[in-house]
Amino acid sequence: MTPAARVQAAIEVLDLVIAAARDNGPPADRIVADWFRTRRFAGSGDRRAVRELVFRAIRACGDVPQSGRAAMLRLANDDSALAALFDGSRHAPAPIAPDEPAAPGGTAPAWLAEALAASGVTGADAAALLERAPLDIRVNALKAGIATLPEGGARTAAPHGWRYPHGTRIEDSPAFRDGMIEVQDTGSQLACMAVGARPGESVIDLCAGAGGKTLALAAETGPSGTILACDTDRGRLARLEPRTARAGAPGIATRLLDPGREAEALADWRDRADAVLVDAPCSGTGTWRRNPEARWRLNPAQLARYTGLQARLLDIGAALVRPGGRLVFVTCSLLDAEGAEQAAAFLSRWPGFRAEPPVLPAGTPRGAGIRLSPAHDGTDGFFIARLVRV
Repeated sequence: MTPAARVQAAIEVLDLVIAAARDNGPPADRIVADWFRTRRFAGSGDRRAVRELVFRAIRACGDVPQSGRAAMLRLANDDSALAALFDGSRHAPAPIAPDEPAAPGGTAPAWLAEALAASGVTGADAAALLERAPLDIRVNALKAGIATLPEGGARTAAPHGWRYPHGTRIEDSPAFRDGMIEVQDTGSQLACMAVGARPGESVIDLCAGAGGKTLALAAETGPSGTILACDTDRGRLARLEPRTARAGAPGIATRLLDPGREAEALADWRDRADAVLVDAPCSGTGTWRRNPEARWRLNPAQLARYTGLQARLLDIGAALVRPGGRLVFVTCSLLDAEGAEQAAAFLSRWPGFRAEPPVLPAGTPRGAGIRLSPAHDGTDGFFIARLVRV
């Protein structure tokens, strides 16, 4: 593909990404992969170049662009070499008209940028949400020693964390294949650290998904402990079993929950758990470095649904904690509605709990918890609150 053809290809892919964002379709990564699957003529260099253009354009546009071309013009406005490729030649985009509008820039749609600002996320803090994320791994303490790690990494703030440059093919390494390491953002590792799981304890991961945090917790509770991984998504929960086998993680049981009937399904655990992790579904504003088009999918009604679900899950989790046990609330969001305000509302509903700010090697206090952010901590954005039953 010529450089101009790559630009046109990126425009076509962006049109698909924009449509998916409006209609709750597949994520951009999958759209890019599917687009190339039917275009065998494109080499690896073409794929990298087109993907780079697509994600540069996504990051550059604050709101959902009118079209892929408008998104690419946003980049071309600041890149004369890119603008010159709009030359109308074969497989190239048409020339840029003198008054042709480009998509507006910005960090996020206006309403969402305002919500971030009200939560103390502005300027460089907001811009950092759209930088490229590095690749972080967690050393599986059940299997690995440092000598087994791939080359090129550096330690992170997490006790078992290492960081590699963006694009490192860590999943091709023997260490990953043999379950000695897991891909996990440092912020996610620190969220697990906040649980304070100890050998022999019983811990519930209430929103386990595919089990990244479940595996980290199992490495701390060890063979004498019990981890109950719960979720309402059968497909995601099913992915935990092979990951557990690869990691050699002991003591993990799974439980599929019916939405709306979670408390009933967990009645046998009431007042029993040493710790409950509520890694609640959220807006994902803290993960835009990895999924920048996610900010185009969110709207105020969806945010309200997330906050309602978070409150309900906190109430379910609180009933499972034994006296003296811990309820750890985590969201990968920088919005106070899904963090400090949510924790404060919980404490007003449950006077039998008190906030105990987690002692972590990164983060800044935010309300009753801790906030991790790309700008200050080099992690994905998280809110973490540790709530102890008295």
